[in-house]
Amino acid sequence: MLINKDMLIGELIQLDDCIAPILMRAGMHCLGCPASQGESLEEACMVHGIDCDALVTGINEILAGRS
Repeated sequence: MLINKDMLIGELIQLDDCIAPILMRAGMHCLGCPASQGESLEEACMVHGIDCDALVTGINEILAGRS
């Protein structure tokens, strides 16, 4: 399964156990905040100054390696 920048943070962290730590390492330390669960990955990246396309690519590469 591939992720995309339009997916909600809540969806992503439920999708695979490895995603939350990746987001935390990228600087998104607010994953436990209820408001963050309804944000898209793109919105969260904008707030945190993170290159969303690079993050999506990195997560998809990790997920592909786990299959």
